[in-house]
Amino acid sequence: MSGTAVRRPPRRPPRLRPRRSRRAHDAERLPASRLLPADVMRLGAHGLRTRPARAALSALGIAIGVAAMVAVLGVGESSRTRVLDQLAKLGTNLLTVQPGESFFGEEVKLPETAARSIRGLPGVEVAAAATTLSQTVRKTDRVPEEESNGIALTAAEPGLLEAIGGSLASGRFLDAALARYEAIVLGSLTARRLGIERPGPRVYVGDRWFTVVGIMRPVPLVGDLDRAAFIGYPVAKRLFGADRSASAIYVRTREDAVIDTRALLGPTANPQRPEEVAVSRPSDALAAKAATEDALTALLLGLGAVALLVGGIGIANVMVIAVLERRREIGLRRALGATRRHVAVQFLCEALLLSLLGGALGVLLGAAGTFAYATSQDVRTVIPAIAIVGGLLASVGMGAIAGFYPALRATRLSPTEALRST
Repeated sequence: MSGTAVRRPPRRPPRLRPRRSRRAHDAERLPASRLLPADVMRLGAHGLRTRPARAALSALGIAIGVAAMVAVLGVGESSRTRVLDQLAKLGTNLLTVQPGESFFGEEVKLPETAARSIRGLPGVEVAAAATTLSQTVRKTDRVPEEESNGIALTAAEPGLLEAIGGSLASGRFLDAALARYEAIVLGSLTARRLGIERPGPRVYVGDRWFTVVGIMRPVPLVGDLDRAAFIGYPVAKRLFGADRSASAIYVRTREDAVIDTRALLGPTANPQRPEEVAVSRPSDALAAKAATEDALTALLLGLGAVALLVGGIGIANVMVIAVLERRREIGLRRALGATRRHVAVQFLCEALLLSLLGGALGVLLGAAGTFAYATSQDVRTVIPAIAIVGGLLASVGMGAIAGFYPALRATRLSPTEALRST
């Protein structure tokens, strides 16, 4: 065995590690550049603080657009709420029956028994007739007869106030007893034109003196009655020879019977010529008014959007100028380790802060304008939540769009070119 050679296993060559570059070695030692959210806010606010006048004017452009949008929505909703409150209070179950026209366009009259026949319908709660007379109402007999101030003398049944859903500001309305004597009730506008604030004074009607026994509050559903003065049918017949052919019959129905009753009013009021009877629903006018206000709100909202767009263009212009003026700052930050993303986030945050400040100011201005309008019109101040949230979101969105291009332009500046610029 001593002469036999022992073979050893061959040595494995040592494993060579890949040589690292200096850049990779430095990157391994140095932490990655980071930009915390607090630093982003601080840098964005610093850009606004260094140019306060320019920032204020740019924010004002956004504020005007947002204020217009909030005010338009607030004023429109406040007005619409007033109309809806009136509809809820006065009801939509008031129908008006009036004489229409004949086939040849001639004026016709309702039968004297029309109101009594309508009261017999099953869906009718109350119905009252009113007839416009030709006599004038004057404060004294010294006033010329032709100066009537647009006051219509009207003979009315005692149930008229209940039928129209009206109320009295003072005094009392006509009843079976007062309807026989020289007693008169004034509409709200009539009392104002005659300068009468409370019951008691006398007014000159035709060639007779009548004592004011009541003053009505405004009737939104039947505004024509605000310019009228009411006397009873018995005294109107005795003194002026009036008949009971009604100029209008006001019918209050059950809420669930409005449509069915409306179809029966024409044949009931004038069975021989139902086509000569005009039936209307006064609440339809208020509903149409609410719809018109909605259309007007949409139009003005579009104008507010245009103002907001102009404000956004102003912010974009300011941000582009800021990028051009701060090229040395951008180059220095890039040289110190800031990435393209950091520079873009800085300028985008600056645009967002600017638009957010303008949006908040616009919401406050719009709310103040809505409150001033509601106070002057004596209505409830209603500012929809969508106006506030939408105004802020619209301003922030416009700021993001306006700041995107300037931020993108800032990232394209190389550090060496930015530092060489003066």
